[in-house]
Amino acid sequence: MASKVLKERYAIQKQLSKNAGRRTLLAQDLQTQELVVIKLLIFGEDFQWDSLKLFEREAQTLQLLSHPAIPRYLDYFDVSTSMGKGFALVQNYIPAKSLEEWLKGGRTFSEAEVKQLAKALLEILRYLHGHQPQVIHRDIKPSNILLANRSGNSVGEVYLVDFGSVQTLAARKGSTITIVGTYGYMPPEQFGGRNVPASDIYSLGATLIYLVTGRHPAELSQDNLQIQFESVGSLSSDLIDLLKWMTQPSLNRRIASAGEALAALEHPRQKTNISTAKQKPFGSKIKLKQDGETVEIIIPPKKLSVVNAFWILIGMLFISGLFLLPLLSWSLILLLLFLIPFLGIGLVILWGVLAIFFRSTRIDLNSKQISLTYLWPWYKRQDAPIQKEDIRKLIYTQRSLVITKGLKVKNDIINYPAKITIIAGQQEYTPLAISGYSNQLTEPEIDWLVQELSAWSGVPITIQDANEELERLKERLKRLGGSK
Repeated sequence: MASKVLKERYAIQKQLSKNAGRRTLLAQDLQTQELVVIKLLIFGEDFQWDSLKLFEREAQTLQLLSHPAIPRYLDYFDVSTSMGKGFALVQNYIPAKSLEEWLKGGRTFSEAEVKQLAKALLEILRYLHGHQPQVIHRDIKPSNILLANRSGNSVGEVYLVDFGSVQTLAARKGSTITIVGTYGYMPPEQFGGRNVPASDIYSLGATLIYLVTGRHPAELSQDNLQIQFESVGSLSSDLIDLLKWMTQPSLNRRIASAGEALAALEHPRQKTNISTAKQKPFGSKIKLKQDGETVEIIIPPKKLSVVNAFWILIGMLFISGLFLLPLLSWSLILLLLFLIPFLGIGLVILWGVLAIFFRSTRIDLNSKQISLTYLWPWYKRQDAPIQKEDIRKLIYTQRSLVITKGLKVKNDIINYPAKITIIAGQQEYTPLAISGYSNQLTEPEIDWLVQELSAWSGVPITIQDANEELERLKERLKRLGGSK
């Protein structure tokens, strides 16, 4: 094929790659005398219709794009070869080696160079994701990133190539999903056919991890689907945090956009939503489960103390007295009837203690909402869910001693437990299960939970002193005429 001329214009120089019905060729444009890259899709034995769909989509997408770091569309036409008929896509040739080739050749990258690469690629992604229609690459990896003209302290010119897996917003609507990508660089949601801008962010993060470790992400260990790379190489804590944030397996907790990632790269001290910055407190019985786009947090029942066990026993004795009534004399029955109010009190005590000490709480977070479900061995109750898009403020009131003067309470100073308040729309929610009022959670656990909620919602945490909240409450009471 080296001597063949396609369309009486493109003289084939050599074959660059070959796989599954595809050929990539280097050719010379006889009209401009410039080198070009020709991608061929041949209708052979290994042809698949999904390949044609992706091939045509790549050609259509490149026609719409205009960026110096992305291959330029030149031509598209039918071909007839000795291997069969097919289509050809022509794009400009970029004389550069891929990151994969550089690494295999022994080149290493300093942290400063990795940051330069990250910035250049994020700028490309910001262009793609901001394009109309929105373009998602879906196959960012070292072999699809080219690097040329390294000089001095500059890492060189960076290019993103191979749009054969590209997906656009227009292509997603009303069409079937084709799962593409490369294992190790694909985020969990991509295995399910879902792709969003944050999916490219994950793939870029995994690529950068390969640069700093020299090992493909699939070769590194994982903890709850999170790539473990910190111990390989020597990196600053800021870069470790950024890469962990970019490769969060949960879509809800990952950096959502290239612009957000660029801001975190340039101003690392201003990061507020990195959930990896704080770990679950040691010894906590809270369970956290992640499954791609969902997070489930289970708060176990409060520990039963000796005093509360005593009250449960008293309540049970009162209740058992009701069943003994038929066996007693009339005088004792009259006495017990007199004690019925106390039996009612016993029932209330028993129910209250059982409700607290046998109740666990499940918090479910997904891409749209947060919901709380209270679970007892015999019953469960779910609060109305809070929509993620409605959340505009997340207030963390830390535990403190507060002055209650002016609120008409018995003590002027009380120990005010920590709590989390979610402001969604015009409503304020203070779920008892995620505050110190329930005595199920310690202050470190509440502190950790509020960071998890912030990472999920993308809403920064507002720290508030309890005295500030009480002053706000006083003002509300005054407006309602409840305080003079």
